[in-house]
Amino acid sequence: MNRKQLSFLLLAVVVVGGLGLLLRHRDVSSFKTTQGRMGQRLLGEFDPNAVVQVVIKHGTNEVNLVKHEDQWKVRERALYPANFTELGEFLRKITDLKIAAPVTIGPSQLARLELTAAGSGDKAGTAVELKDKDGKTLRALLLGKKHLRQPTNPSPMGGDEGWPDGRYVMVDNKPETVSLVSETFSNIEPKPEQWLNKDFFKVEKVRSVALTYPVATNSWKLARETETGEMKLVDAKPEEKLDSTKVSGIPNALSYPSFNDVVADPKPEVTGLDKATVAVLETFDNFTYTVKIGNKSGEDAYYLAMAVRADLPKERTPGKDEKAEDKEKLDKEFKEKMERLNDKLKQEKSYETAIYLVSKWSVDSLLKERHQLLSEKKDEPPKPAEPPPGISANPPAAATSTNAAAEKVELIPPLSPPKAIDPEKVPLPPTPPALKLDSPAKPVADKEKDKEKADEKDKPKP
Repeated sequence: MNRKQLSFLLLAVVVVGGLGLLLRHRDVSSFKTTQGRMGQRLLGEFDPNAVVQVVIKHGTNEVNLVKHEDQWKVRERALYPANFTELGEFLRKITDLKIAAPVTIGPSQLARLELTAAGSGDKAGTAVELKDKDGKTLRALLLGKKHLRQPTNPSPMGGDEGWPDGRYVMVDNKPETVSLVSETFSNIEPKPEQWLNKDFFKVEKVRSVALTYPVATNSWKLARETETGEMKLVDAKPEEKLDSTKVSGIPNALSYPSFNDVVADPKPEVTGLDKATVAVLETFDNFTYTVKIGNKSGEDAYYLAMAVRADLPKERTPGKDEKAEDKEKLDKEFKEKMERLNDKLKQEKSYETAIYLVSKWSVDSLLKERHQLLSEKKDEPPKPAEPPPGISANPPAAATSTNAAAEKVELIPPLSPPKAIDPEKVPLPPTPPALKLDSPAKPVADKEKDKEKADEKDKPKP
């Protein structure tokens, strides 16, 4: 090897070594320890009252919870009221949330902890943005992979991966802020139906229920005189007998209804509410509910709309024999009851503005056709065929008597076999009494001689 070749070889070694040192320095510098410390608040000083919009994204799904007219609402559901209890609990948690353990990680390892930007793959995290009234992002969180607590005594068969006890979180899209926290945030998902306020109307103390079907013959109305009385079919036909077991659940059908979702853009051809089955329920508190039930959605839900009104008395009518000392107590009770009923009416009127998808079990016990409320008719014997014209339907008298005699004929039971007779025990017949004769009988020859003598006496003498 000459000097020139050696020089090129040494130069190549220097270049390759320099590149190796450069790459190593870059990789080392990419690993940064989180800025936070164990026990420190994840968001530092943060005011949750400044938040007026919460945006949750995962992949292509998104939900916006906005504060509108001093009330939290779900934008994707036509500004239907949101579940403030759940939202408020989330804001409180992230405000007080502390770092359980800082994490040292490089950008290339973010995907392993599912801390990549939303929409970048199946391992993407759930992004949460907290915005102020001007739409400015106050803080941004990326909820990544859940941390699994390993079992103390793992199964020898395997498959026991542990249970979630925390989650990896990144703040403001900065890798140096990655931390492990003790909350799993399992309910933080971009599902609008999950964030709805699920409070709903309740029909109590039912006095009557009327169901009107598009086909009139299927319609019916039930009513009772007292809260604990038995429901009766109004305008029942003589042949209609109500089956109490089939109607027992109808008064409580809408005592605890629930809904799965709110329809943001209801279309009559989809909901079927323009040709709905209509239920009218009246209560002993003078509330009247009109509930329209439309088409089925899938197998487990119906489209539903409701309206409510109430005829509440302004004053109490004193009893006939009411005592003066009872008046104050009864007036107070009446006032409290009316306040409660008016609050109920106001709250339930707010449900009139939306179209709901209600669970199947909420209306199943109500959706019965008229014939389904009646007792089943027993099978009757077939009627005799009508006789041909010109022939009397009544049979002739002789035939009737013959039939009657035939009906009176009784079958003679078969004779039992004769019993064996002991000849020694057979009684003898009694001896007949002796005959008494006035005179002994004469022989035939003597009678002939007497006749000859009589003939001779009758002959004339010469």
